[in-house]
Amino acid sequence: MLDPSLPIPTSGRTFALHRRVRLADMDERGRVRLDAVARFLQDVAIDDVQETGWGVPDHLWFVRRIRVEVRSPLLDDREVRLVTWCSGLAAIAAGRRWSVEGDRGGRVEVDSVWIHLGPDQRPARIESFGIYAEATGGRSVSTRLELPLPAADSPRTPWPLRATDVDLHGHVNNAVYWQAVEDVLRSSPIDVRRPLAAELDYRDPIDLSDPVELAVVADGMHVSLGFSVGDAVRAVARVSVLEG
Repeated sequence: MLDPSLPIPTSGRTFALHRRVRLADMDERGRVRLDAVARFLQDVAIDDVQETGWGVPDHLWFVRRIRVEVRSPLLDDREVRLVTWCSGLAAIAAGRRWSVEGDRGGRVEVDSVWIHLGPDQRPARIESFGIYAEATGGRSVSTRLELPLPAADSPRTPWPLRATDVDLHGHVNNAVYWQAVEDVLRSSPIDVRRPLAAELDYRDPIDLSDPVELAVVADGMHVSLGFSVGDAVRAVARVSVLEG
């Protein structure tokens, strides 16, 4: 179970930076979109592992699950402070937490699980992870996926990909999935200016040549998306109104 409520640890490694909100990060009302938040998270994580030596080319990290809790939407914020740390460990996976605070009161809390690959791009055991392990407080993580698959008879619509959706690893970038989520939310009953919980299970990579279709189910409190290629569901997303 992902836990975006874990506090910033008082011991162990944390990594922080500030990021300006740019024009392309906002919707037409000035809200920082989920795909922009995903890019911020990805960038600070990359900066962190590159500084410690746990980044490319010797180590690759691919997200398995992520839960984003928009506690206070980033509506008027034009600069954010991001803090990230390791939230748990498993044999071939690690958790990563982020805390995001805007300069006008916006707040986003995120937890995630990432699979560790070696330079041969195969799953590899995590060895001597002490620089990150202390911050976990002994917490473990699971790579088990939790979001339900869309029903086989759910209506589907094509989701065309662009060359710019693919990153250095040859697959559709993590943040691009959130663009589809944002597009679906525009026509859903959910008010994106309210607190939200957004989850994404990454099951298998999507390549540029894949004919992707979206299966969307929406009601007043939840929106679910399945990213399908033929009969295979490559990813599942869910957005809910965050209560309490």
